[in-house]
Amino acid sequence: MKTIAIGSDHIGLALKTFLIEKLEKQGHNLLDLGAVSQERTDYPIYAEKVAYAVKRNVADVGILICGTGVGISIAANKISGIRCALCSDELTALMCREHNNCNIIAFGANIISSEKAISLATLWLNTPYDGGRHQKRLDMMEMLEKTGSYCGLVTER
Repeated sequence: MKTIAIGSDHIGLALKTFLIEKLEKQGHNLLDLGAVSQERTDYPIYAEKVAYAVKRNVADVGILICGTGVGISIAANKISGIRCALCSDELTALMCREHNNCNIIAFGANIISSEKAISLATLWLNTPYDGGRHQKRLDMMEMLEKTGSYCGLVTER
């Protein structure tokens, strides 16, 4: 079983609580990195906390939740080494893991139901990375992340 860092803003709090309960019943270890109340808060805080927990190997993977999942996934992807995918369907949850080795999944609490979220999280957690031909693309993204260019198009940084 995996150690999962999980975080949300105030909008995602109920879904986060639901996912923690269900994933712990599956045997996973959950690290709740906030939010802890319905008081309005800013999603980049929790994106950063979860992303660094994953990056520093405190957690194996992460789950992030905000209203749409868009902002929190963008924020998480600002951290080097993080590959966060916003998922609302099975194919995306499967492929982001198989092909892109995503280490964080994001959900929109206003977009998908709790049952859909646990179904997608479970699928994602149980899907292995394929490697092979996909590794070249991950290496390309890593180079882009580190140097600002893969194709030599960027001349200034």
